[in-house]
Amino acid sequence: MTWKTLVVGCALVVIAIFASLQINQALPVSHQWHLVFHPLGAESFNDFNFVYAQLPRAVITLLIGAMLGLVGSLMQQLTQNTLTSPLTLGTSSGAWLALIIINIWWPDAAKDYNAVAAMVGSLVAFGLILLIAGMENMTGLPMVISGMVINILLGAIASAIILLHQNYAQNVFMWGAGDLAQNGWDWIQWLWPRLLPTLLLIIFAPRILTLLRLGHQGAEARGLAVIPAFFTLMIIGIWLVSAAITAVGLIGFIGLLTPNIVRAMGARTPKMELFASLIFGALLLLITDILAQLISLWLGQVVPSGVTAAAIGAPALIWFSRRQLKAQDGMAVQLPESLQHVSWRLVGLFTGVFILGLCCYFMLQPSDQAWQWSLPSHYQWALRWPRALTAIGAGLGLALAGTVLQRMIYNPLASPDILGVSSGATFALVVSSLFFGQSLMSMQWGTALIGSLAVLVVLLVLGRRHQYAPSSVILTGIAMSALLQAFVQFCLAKGNQDSYEILQWLAGSTYRVTGNQALLLIGLIAAMLLASLAASRGLTLLSISREFAQARGLNTSLMSLLLLSLVAALCAVVTATMGPVSFVGLVAPHLARMLGAQQTKPQLLLGGLIGATAMLWSDWLGQVVLYPNQVAAGTLVAIIGAIYFLGLLIFNRIRQRLAF
Repeated sequence: MTWKTLVVGCALVVIAIFASLQINQALPVSHQWHLVFHPLGAESFNDFNFVYAQLPRAVITLLIGAMLGLVGSLMQQLTQNTLTSPLTLGTSSGAWLALIIINIWWPDAAKDYNAVAAMVGSLVAFGLILLIAGMENMTGLPMVISGMVINILLGAIASAIILLHQNYAQNVFMWGAGDLAQNGWDWIQWLWPRLLPTLLLIIFAPRILTLLRLGHQGAEARGLAVIPAFFTLMIIGIWLVSAAITAVGLIGFIGLLTPNIVRAMGARTPKMELFASLIFGALLLLITDILAQLISLWLGQVVPSGVTAAAIGAPALIWFSRRQLKAQDGMAVQLPESLQHVSWRLVGLFTGVFILGLCCYFMLQPSDQAWQWSLPSHYQWALRWPRALTAIGAGLGLALAGTVLQRMIYNPLASPDILGVSSGATFALVVSSLFFGQSLMSMQWGTALIGSLAVLVVLLVLGRRHQYAPSSVILTGIAMSALLQAFVQFCLAKGNQDSYEILQWLAGSTYRVTGNQALLLIGLIAAMLLASLAASRGLTLLSISREFAQARGLNTSLMSLLLLSLVAALCAVVTATMGPVSFVGLVAPHLARMLGAQQTKPQLLLGGLIGATAMLWSDWLGQVVLYPNQVAAGTLVAIIGAIYFLGLLIFNRIRQRLAF
């Protein structure tokens, strides 16, 4: 890449701005040009629309795109990881959660301190990632996994807060989808002074990044204070991202894709990559926004630019990750060592915790005055048993699905939620609800099954190239989840009562489930448990290797198809009944194996017991911890599961450091 390429890029940016201004435009070009320099001369509606809507939209798109591209390049060069971005670092989710908190509880301070709050949230998320992965693992898969867990955790907390404040919830859907539409120049006047630190990056970052390419020791030998320089540049980048999220909401993938694109175009030096990312980031977001506007005109409803960015960015992330998968990207996340055998004491302990959960669920409930320990009345029993049965069935089903996936893909981090299987079912159900009139309360299992199977097929087709390596499968799953979640966010962006009801369902609640639905769910889950146990020999052979399984006479293709269909069916019936639930399918099988369930049948059974126990306790705690308000079981178990998994990673990292 040469400086001539940058000039061409600038010319393309100008063309893209011009094209953006011509969408649904009634004014001649000469009059538009006149209004650019004489905005106070606006008289007609078309004049005002151009001056106070179209022109500021083009300007803020230019600013946000350039900033996201620059920060993406900065983060990737600092971490030496081509998959680093505000999206994968979790900083976007941290900023989003902080903005929700300050706007709900301190609305008077929000106007002046929104950007500061967003930066604090981003820094907290980044600090957690450093604590989990460490500086030495910022170049590999541990950073991506840590960011994914942080995103799920902070997203679950944000959803819980929104659901507890319904009036505020109606105003956040479009913002959460990343909306570049403007109604005047207020946000641009607010934003541009906060983007001035960009000048510091342009001036000082190239030399620092050049030295960092020599390695930490080489950079220090040439007089660079590596750690202070790293954190200074990262904090500046996080500040810029926080300001952007405050202004326009969440727009992912631009900061991830742009540096990869400019490197593919030949950018080699840090300075060239930074400048090219700044220019082509602006171009990429302008093109994305043009597509969003055109699709909005075609559909007759607003499509947020963040959704369009995800629709473009997710396939591009899959393509780049498949082409550029390196040794450090395949690094496994180190988890604690497992016991060799299952202890009956542990099984008895979990069984006792499960029984205690049942007793608390039915006999211990708060009231306005105090806690009450008593047998449930007929009315209370009728309300509680379908919910308890649903929670048990959901936990058992997702644990089974996670166990099968982890053994088939040879990946202890595989689970339906991380790989996007649950997202496929969720997307199918939301779309069928909004556009085809199906009710989310009617348990559309067939629709959910189609969505789950579609994602599984994509994962299998794309994962074969790298033999289902953890990095390949997880990155594909993350991209699929981000794409499907963006589409769901688009469905929510209508901001009406239907959106709020869908958000309640997305939280994963048991309270709408009827007795017949709960019985049907537990019956199906029980049948699929028996099917899983019957297929345990085939699953054991597959988990060793496919070649070994074929040598033992197993039809691996047929067995794989049957097992994956079983996973899709488990996810479909659980998601259709109570909504999406995160982390049970990851934590329960892993914890069972860590406690000694090394063989297939013990892992299926112990993992199922752990999953059922976790969901039962989460549903009960969600009903009582904020009484009389309720927190959905799916939200609470996602928070608990994420904290457990993060704690596990942190503990293992500390243990490894002490061992050295």
